[in-house]
Amino acid sequence: MADNKRDYYEVLGVDKSSDEQTIKKAYRKLAKQYHPDMNPGDQEAEKKFKEINEAYAVLSDSEKKARYDQYGHAGVDPNMGGGGYGDFGGFGGFDFGDIFSSFFGGGGQSSYSRRNAPERGDDLRAHITISFEEAVFGCKKEITYNRIEMCDECSGSGAQKGTSAETCKTCGGSGQVRVTQRTALGMFQTTKACDACGGKGKIIKSPCTNCRGTGYVRVKKNLEVSIPVGVDDGNTVIVRNMGNAGRNGGGYGDLYVTVSVRPHTVFERNGYDIYCDVPVTFVEAALGAEIDIPTLEGKIKYTIPEGTQTDTRFTLRGKGIQSPRSKNKGDLIFRVIVEVPKGLSGAQKDALKNFAELCGNSNYSKKESFMKKIFGKEK
Repeated sequence: MADNKRDYYEVLGVDKSSDEQTIKKAYRKLAKQYHPDMNPGDQEAEKKFKEINEAYAVLSDSEKKARYDQYGHAGVDPNMGGGGYGDFGGFGGFDFGDIFSSFFGGGGQSSYSRRNAPERGDDLRAHITISFEEAVFGCKKEITYNRIEMCDECSGSGAQKGTSAETCKTCGGSGQVRVTQRTALGMFQTTKACDACGGKGKIIKSPCTNCRGTGYVRVKKNLEVSIPVGVDDGNTVIVRNMGNAGRNGGGYGDLYVTVSVRPHTVFERNGYDIYCDVPVTFVEAALGAEIDIPTLEGKIKYTIPEGTQTDTRFTLRGKGIQSPRSKNKGDLIFRVIVEVPKGLSGAQKDALKNFAELCGNSNYSKKESFMKKIFGKEK
């Protein structure tokens, strides 16, 4: 029940005045915190993750957000008509436009005349989790979701196979009838929905058993989604015409697939650039060496100069992630971490002591400069 649901703004920890970027940032933070991959076996986390995705699906969609702000959960609940196939034109099914038109001569232009106009189907949302590599190189993933489709048995007519809906004899197929009302101001002629056909203009005498005369069925859909090269965590892939079916000849809505990307064990991503730390030995750093650098296409050789200090960064141009919109690639930035050896033997310690005596302080410019800053004036 919608009454039992928490406020969507409360779920994401934002207020009604928050902009799109603030809502998206809050969603990504919470989705990462409660993602099932980060909380294996935690049913409470899984429940919160679903709640977060449901809230974001509404608040990230301007039309659904507007309905939610005005009517609350009922405005986006398909069972209440806000996001499905019922009327939600005002309070209790009334349309204030009809009320005014009845007094001021609206004639046949009320909302009842718009019931049979083509109406595009609702957009749907789904979520998918992929690996870092799948995000970098693109992939195809199969997802399962529920959507409303036109009934195959009756081709959306609502009538049993071999039969068809008949034109309403009461309204002549218009869906409206004229009525005359006596008021204190005199006699007024207005229009209202035809009671015989419910404003549809047609009557189905033999309803389709598959869709019960609605012309639509809810189905579980298996769909292969193409994830483009370079997609990032939190990005949305739009699959056209894979949302709910439209009414009265209206087109299908779209499917919005939000992508979560699992963290990599070595690389970190910032835009289309990637970063990693590469450990080197003391000797390699001191003498310079050709070392192996991991990249997205495999390891490559790179020569670091002698005297390389820990935390030194090097950039490999074009070894990052390709943009989905072009063939341009980001860079790979790796940081050298000089590893100090542990568990030295006696002979190794003696060798290092001899090495230190040979070097003195002349080979350590930073240490020499530091000591001068502290003790230079006292000498």
